[in-house]
Amino acid sequence: MDHFKDQAVKAYNFAKHEVSSRIAEKTHPDVGQPFTCAIFGCGGINFGSSEGPWNNSEKLELVLGHRLKVIALLSPHKSSHERVLKQKAQTPYASCYNTVQEFYSADEYLNYLTEHPGELPHAFIIGIPPENHGSTAPGADMELALLRKFPNAALFIEKPISAAPVEDAFAVAKQIPKESIISVGYMLRYLRVVQKAKEIIREKNLKVVSTIAKYNSAYIHNSKVFWWTMSQSGGPVVEQGTHFCDLSRFFGGDVDTSSVRVQRVNWDDECGQLSAMPVDEEKDIPPHERIPRFTAAVWKYKNGAVGSFTHNITLQGTKYDTCIEVQADGYYLRIVDLYGDPVLYVRSPESDSEQKYHFPGDDPYHSEFKAFLEAAEGKGPKSAIQSDFLDAVKSYELTKVITATK
Repeated sequence: MDHFKDQAVKAYNFAKHEVSSRIAEKTHPDVGQPFTCAIFGCGGINFGSSEGPWNNSEKLELVLGHRLKVIALLSPHKSSHERVLKQKAQTPYASCYNTVQEFYSADEYLNYLTEHPGELPHAFIIGIPPENHGSTAPGADMELALLRKFPNAALFIEKPISAAPVEDAFAVAKQIPKESIISVGYMLRYLRVVQKAKEIIREKNLKVVSTIAKYNSAYIHNSKVFWWTMSQSGGPVVEQGTHFCDLSRFFGGDVDTSSVRVQRVNWDDECGQLSAMPVDEEKDIPPHERIPRFTAAVWKYKNGAVGSFTHNITLQGTKYDTCIEVQADGYYLRIVDLYGDPVLYVRSPESDSEQKYHFPGDDPYHSEFKAFLEAAEGKGPKSAIQSDFLDAVKSYELTKVITATK
């Protein structure tokens, strides 16, 4: 998952959590029938960590209130179950977890559901390592295993959608039943500044000419060896830059992947020697496994527009720097600080001065889960989900092609 530890961002996201809590209170989510969930994975993406604002279980609580009933928790480690359930027992939502059953493999849980079909949850929340799902291979085919037995199931799946070869991930997408409800965790699509930019493009009938995405990562606190190891993380574009490749596609459309061209600064280039490395590459990471420090990619969209993306590992301190620009005839749309306090600036034919759009307290995670859960419950349109399985595979494909291009 993304690894930013900026204290200012944390403080801001705490404020967003408070806003989300007030929204939940105002909408009276406790009123109504229980909504049951099965949560796959006991890691930070589902239950929070010090590294960022993600916490899927918290968003379930904020959207559903005490209607939430987590009836199944799946992880291979008993200690992980104990840790998260102890954590939840100390929160105002402890009652949401008091009937949970613990399972230690997908097969064990699927066998249980086969024998107890009346206990099928309203939604499955899948926040596990990508090598364990998104494939047709036995043991990594979690989505298909679920949907073969329960084609109407609602699945929320964290990105990356898979660690399998791209062709295999596309094969999974082709087998997804049309009646299933699937949302993939590209939360930045739900930012109000992103939706406002899409609204302007749609209302003005603009033809996008180019997208320019920039991701400048602060690296000195990123001390997990797996992140610096190509075969484990997939590289910084697949693991971290995927959100901005996805946003590029969100604005630009489908990519002609044969057109992708890439330049890099590698670890052994003179300018690639980082002075504050948080890991010991010499000791822990073989030379062929070390990740690039800078990646610049450019491509053509199938509609003729051009996209570019840069990922840089050079910032120290804690704050990341992110930006995406969209250009069209007469219009320049620029979204900055997408992980912190996002702002959209728009220059139009009416004026050389930029118009500013800012939505304080906007929480894309809350909006993402609200769209998914309402669709799963039949209270909202499926079209409100901004990223489905096939679309997520296309973003995965772009990151893999960028990473593999010499």
